[in-house]
Amino acid sequence: MAEPKWDDLRVFLAVARTESLSRAGKTLRLDPATVGRRIARLEASLEATLFMKSPQGYALTQAGARLVARAQVVETAIINAQEDTSSGAEALTGQIRIGAPDGSANYLLPQVCAAICADHPGLEVQIVALPRVLNLSKREADMAITVSAPTAGRLISQKLSDYHLHLVASRDYLAKAPPLNGLEDLKNHKIIGYISDLIFDAELDYLSEIGSPQTSFSSNSVSVQLNWARMGAGLVIGHDFALPSAPELTRVLTDEFSLKRSFYLVRHADDRNISRLRLFAQELGRRVRQEVARLEGQT
Repeated sequence: MAEPKWDDLRVFLAVARTESLSRAGKTLRLDPATVGRRIARLEASLEATLFMKSPQGYALTQAGARLVARAQVVETAIINAQEDTSSGAEALTGQIRIGAPDGSANYLLPQVCAAICADHPGLEVQIVALPRVLNLSKREADMAITVSAPTAGRLISQKLSDYHLHLVASRDYLAKAPPLNGLEDLKNHKIIGYISDLIFDAELDYLSEIGSPQTSFSSNSVSVQLNWARMGAGLVIGHDFALPSAPELTRVLTDEFSLKRSFYLVRHADDRNISRLRLFAQELGRRVRQEVARLEGQT
């Protein structure tokens, strides 16, 4: 049985992570038929079935799961070797994909990443804004911002910054709505919040902090919630760092209600020694803290 070549392992990892020949082909810039032939060749050389085809896609067999661990070790070693032998091993260049919940993706990361790229012209940043936690083991992203530190998996995390949230509403809404003198008056108001069964982290269940009132408008997107509030639809628990971009909104009941949450930057443990990712993580952490402080200072 021949030892598999890296080029074949690279194709194998793409299929394992995407569970699809076509999606793997897009990642690798190969047509699906070529990807399928490469997988068949690898299975023949290893004398093992690596995937089981089902209506849901390509699922790893036990042999395939064992090969993933070996292939990831090879992948990390090759990435490290490429960076160590590059002309600027400590330079911040290349492509980095970062996943983030849409609050930070919309109101923090664009300006932070633009500033980092301005200082490092050889850097390309991709922001994946999804209402869920990205799977770093499947290489959906190089790193991810989360609202709670991971407790399982081969992951490393660093705290980026604390941030604060308050009840906010548009001035037009408040002028027309019933009196709002305390939290007990919320029952008389329209409430905007998350769709409860789409909350992917308990730290995002903000409304439970005020007794889980019935929502009149709900979305899994922070931006949609804030835009509803901007149009005068009701009250929402909003990020202080987002308020400078929504001048129609004002904080209410600040003496009675305030939340503090934290952002964490999470990476796969195998990537801890990749200098490009390490340098970016350091730069991102510093600038996110500065930007949160700057924006919250304007509210």
